[in-house]
Amino acid sequence: MGVRIGVVGAGAMGFHHVRVYSQLVENDLVELVGVVDVDYERAFSVAKTFKTRAFRNHKDLMGLVDAVSIATPTETHRDIALDFIDAGVNVLVEKPIASNVREALELVRKADEMGVLLMVGHVERFNPAVSRLYEVVRRGLLGDLVTVTARRVGPFDPRVSRVNVIVDLATHDIDVINYVLGLKALSVYARSRRVRVDSSEDDYGLITVSYENDVDAVIETNRLTPYKLRSLEVVGTRGVAVLNYLDQKLVLYDGEWVREAAIQKEEPLKLELLNFVKAVEGIEKPYITKEEATYALLIAEAAIESSRRNMPLKIGDYALERNYEIVI
Repeated sequence: MGVRIGVVGAGAMGFHHVRVYSQLVENDLVELVGVVDVDYERAFSVAKTFKTRAFRNHKDLMGLVDAVSIATPTETHRDIALDFIDAGVNVLVEKPIASNVREALELVRKADEMGVLLMVGHVERFNPAVSRLYEVVRRGLLGDLVTVTARRVGPFDPRVSRVNVIVDLATHDIDVINYVLGLKALSVYARSRRVRVDSSEDDYGLITVSYENDVDAVIETNRLTPYKLRSLEVVGTRGVAVLNYLDQKLVLYDGEWVREAAIQKEEPLKLELLNFVKAVEGIEKPYITKEEATYALLIAEAAIESSRRNMPLKIGDYALERNYEIVI
């Protein structure tokens, strides 16, 4: 029957995890053991829709599963993930990996100690347009890279009003930029603030990250815009690439041509969960490592601190200041 899987969290994201796993059940890749939520009625409704079992407490899955997806609020990631890792269960935790880098490093150490897989749901890594952009950059079609600009904006979502927008949204683009560039981030300068009275954390952020080789990245993110926009632009000495995450579209510009890349569109979440299942089975390696996810969170955390201090911060100095034992 394949890998025995459970999902913790039956909210918006957890629902989709259950939906995709139910599709994998049809291919005998997984056995969907059940879905957990502190709101049992919600768990029961999702379980009924996808013909699985509902549970009130994540510990009820212990002994029943080989692996779990954790799609609960960020502030709960550490405790729930640790419970499963301690029990020898493989874990996919939605991004960000944890509330802060210290908690993330604790999860990384414990997973290594227990010899279990810890993967993080940076779903944009599995966007086919991102994979194609990575190829374009590696083939040198843009020449030497100069700047990267990302915009990830959208309407207010009360579900994440307690999470800083830089951690909630910008970590997507920070990770993608790290991946596409393949360069070390040297410093960060950010401006962020809370605009809405019904937010308890910053809901606007503008981040500049300076990388090796004189490449700079600018990321704008907010929960203030009435429409959703997810874009990434890479400028090089020979051309420009413009990526639309939502449409899975990549367009290349140079002095003579405008070309759209041929992309086979697929659901990124399905690709992510399939990679997780195959990684649990030892067939594939995780497409994103727990260390890469922690590094993205480090840059986001340094950006928030930069805004608080109203000054640029060197990433390495910030990690040393916080006594983070992390390779950067």
